[in-house]
Parts: sequence; structure tokens; C-alpha cells
Amino acid sequence: MRDIISIATTRYSKLLFTKPNNRHIKTIVPSIIRNIMSESDHQSPAFTSPKMVVKKVLAKSQSEGDGATVRRAIGSRDLRNLDPFLMLDDFSVSPPAGFPDHPHRGFETVTYMLQGGITHQDFAGHKGTIWTGDVQWMTAGRGIVHSEMPAGEGPNTGLQLWINLSRKDKMIEPRYQELLSKDIRRAEKDGVEVRVIAGETMGVSSPVFTRTPALFFDFTLKPKAQFHQSIPETWTSFVYIIEGEGVFGSAHASAHHVLVLGPGDGLSVCNKSSEPLRFVLVGGQPINEPVVQHGPFVMNSQDEINQTIQDYHYGQNGFEMAKSWRSQ
Repeated sequence: MRDIISIATTRYSKLLFTKPNNRHIKTIVPSIIRNIMSESDHQSPAFTSPKMVVKKVLAKSQSEGDGATVRRAIGSRDLRNLDPFLMLDDFSVSPPAGFPDHPHRGFETVTYMLQGGITHQDFAGHKGTIWTGDVQWMTAGRGIVHSEMPAGEGPNTGLQLWINLSRKDKMIEPRYQELLSKDIRRAEKDGVEVRVIAGETMGVSSPVFTRTPALFFDFTLKPKAQFHQSIPETWTSFVYIIEGEGVFGSAHASAHHVLVLGPGDGLSVCNKSSEPLRFVLVGGQPINEPVVQHGPFVMNSQDEINQTIQDYHYGQNGFEMAKSWRSQ
């Protein structure tokens, strides 16, 4: 890939000197990279306008919950939110630390276990444990109070993504979708393996219903592997690197970086290293509504936040069981 970028830069330089006033100069490098990648690999992109990385942020460690540690990729000062995504945490928790009883309203949480397990229970009587490779897709809607505590002794690690809900869906009834690792659909070809959490790729689709239209893919690329992934052009999208290093578009990045992708209808990824590259690619349709957040409450106005705080305090409008319930 570095050779490809070098060639593209050389061609760009020649064009720059011959056409110094060309208003379309910003489109030349992506176009050249796309053409060269197509010429140099038997896989051809299924898109016409490649996405480039417009922001690269290192997820820094911070304390969260009760003694847990997270790398906050989205939701930090460096990257506040990314409509429709509110937060992405790469978490690590060992007993007795955890995420004890806490409320949510107005969005969805997606918890994807990378190692170990997390036991979840809520005030409506729902209880269960998700283990390595399992997914819980929780729609908090009008209100949930729950706990998330480590199920194993060693480090229990995973990703948790918060996805906003539109105004019309913020007060729907809570619901869960849970997928065991063995039930998550997969595909593999030419050194590229994908687990499809949401959406469709490589001819494989997920059964998960995404109220806010979204895709969530867990990719692993073997050394020297390359892949081209189509993404709806109007969707927000990003990459979070779990392990390894690779080239995304024309940007090189390594573990624990989140890469915000710019305009375009697809992404090209190449692993030029001698180690596997694992990352999640996430995309979603922007909601384009005001976002007012107060901790675990996400609404459209300050008045709605004030009402939510009151509902939680007095145990009403979805929080009726909040006062009497405690996790076990």
C-alpha cells in the first residue's frame, strides 16, 4: 500500500505542476489510489468514490463505572459524537469492579464481548450473561435501569456502542436482541474474515433489526490481505482498530485508533504487516436532530432532559420500578 500511495503521490505531483489551477485537484489522489489498487489486486472495488480518513483519534484510557477502565473512542473531548453514534468504549473490567445499577433513556446500546463475560440484569427481570463473541443489542427507549458486571475472574473486555434514537422512537418500550457467538453469521475469502453483527457484507446478513439503520462488521485481515467494502454514501461511518495495523484509504493506523471516514460510497483496507489486522467498521444513517445529553439520558431538548430526570427521581413514565429494584 505504501508503494501505491507513493505512485499516487508522484502522479498527483505531475498533475499539480501541469494543472495548477484545476479546481478538482482534491479528487485526484483518491481517484488515482482507487485506480492503482484496482490494477494491483484481483479484487475490484464495488464503489466509485472511495472514502478517506478525515479524522484520526487515539482512544485514551479513563476510569468509568466502579473501578472499570475504558478507552473512549467516541464521546470524548476529542470526538464528542458522530451522528447517530453517541459513544464507543473499549472496556476492560475485572471483579470486583463493574458497572453497577444505572439508568438509560433515549438510545440503544450494543455490547460486543471480545474476551470473558458480562452479566446483565435489569429492573424488568431480564437477566443473562454474554460471553466472548456474543452480542447484546439493547433498546433503552423510554427507560431501563440495569447493571453490567464481570462474569469471569480475568480481564473481561469488549466494545460498547451507543446509537441514538430519533425523536419518534425515544419513548418506545425497551427491548433486547441477543446473539450468541455461534449464531453470528460469518464469511471468509482471500484472507479476509468478517463477523456480521448488523447489516450485510460478502453475501452474509445479520438478523438484528436496527431501528436506526446501521451496519456493524468485525473484520480480520490476514497479512497482505486487502478488502473493499461498500458503504451507503449518505451514512456516517468509522473504523475502530482492535489489534494490528493497516492502511485505510490512504491513512495508516494502529490499534486503539478510531478513524472517521469522509464522503464516498466505500472503503479500501489493506494489511501490509506480518500480523493479523482486526477492526470494526461501523456505519449509520444520520438522524439530523438536536442532541441534548445528560449522562445516560439522551433527548432532543433540555426540557425533555429535565422531565427525564424528574421521571427517574419519582419513578414514573417508564421508571416505575426504579425505586424498589436493586441488582443481585
